[in-house]
Amino acid sequence: MSADKAGTVGFIGLGVMGEPICRNMLGKSGRDFLVFDLNDAPLQRLAADGARLAPGIATVAAAADLLFLSLPGGKEVEAICRASDGLLAQARPGQVIVDMSTAPVGLTRTLAEEFAAKGAIFCDAPVARTRQAAIDGTLSIMVGADAATYETIRPLLEHAASEVTLCGPVGCGQIVKIMNNMVLFQTVVALAEALSIGGKAGIDEKVLLETMSKGSSDSFALRNHGMKAMLPRNFPDEAFPTDYALKDVSYALELAHDVGIVADGAQLASEMLKRSSEAGNGKAYFPALIRLLDAQGKG
Repeated sequence: MSADKAGTVGFIGLGVMGEPICRNMLGKSGRDFLVFDLNDAPLQRLAADGARLAPGIATVAAAADLLFLSLPGGKEVEAICRASDGLLAQARPGQVIVDMSTAPVGLTRTLAEEFAAKGAIFCDAPVARTRQAAIDGTLSIMVGADAATYETIRPLLEHAASEVTLCGPVGCGQIVKIMNNMVLFQTVVALAEALSIGGKAGIDEKVLLETMSKGSSDSFALRNHGMKAMLPRNFPDEAFPTDYALKDVSYALELAHDVGIVADGAQLASEMLKRSSEAGNGKAYFPALIRLLDAQGKG
């Protein structure tokens, strides 16, 4: 039976990304969705779209053979899984838990082993791109799972994404996502330096970025984070915040340590993000780190 035809789907975590992901899956699949979040507002919006509301995590875990998580990070994933009435306590043979959060690779693989001991499957499917992409259903989703599990979950994931990629066994989706974000953060640091140095030296920042976009420094980060956020200095709190970016780069540094690599570039990005958070940008869209450089030098 295909993933679009079988019973109740659970979805826990309806934040900035989780709510639109869940809405796309719900609306396009026609499946019965049982959802939970600590915030009532997204629950009520999804109820209006046809989702059923659960009073807690335990109810979702008991009802759903296929369960998606979209949480802030590894700490929350671990808490939900290992709570006394959490997902591990209720895991059963054949149940599939798909973690769409960004979480440490080691934690992901350890949880997969613990669920496997109960006959359940835990796999990773973190997402890339913006909230608007989540709303539009055009995310890129990176999956760490065996081939059979991938084919089970792929139809639902495709309702939320324009690209769904099987990256390898469990944990490999997290590896790709963490490396993706590590490169992005380092690129945003470079863009911040280019804008601040160039602007203070006398070039119009818009001309600088537009011309760079025609050369070898062109990138997704330049055209999106640079032009849409850094150029107008627009860093809304409802976008991907500095503190989330700081968490994600910590996962990259943890992974680098685990494999014996000294990642100086990632360490610099981490230091910049930490300074930005301490300067009051913790909730602001993470390219706000350019404010640290704007406050320096002449101009």
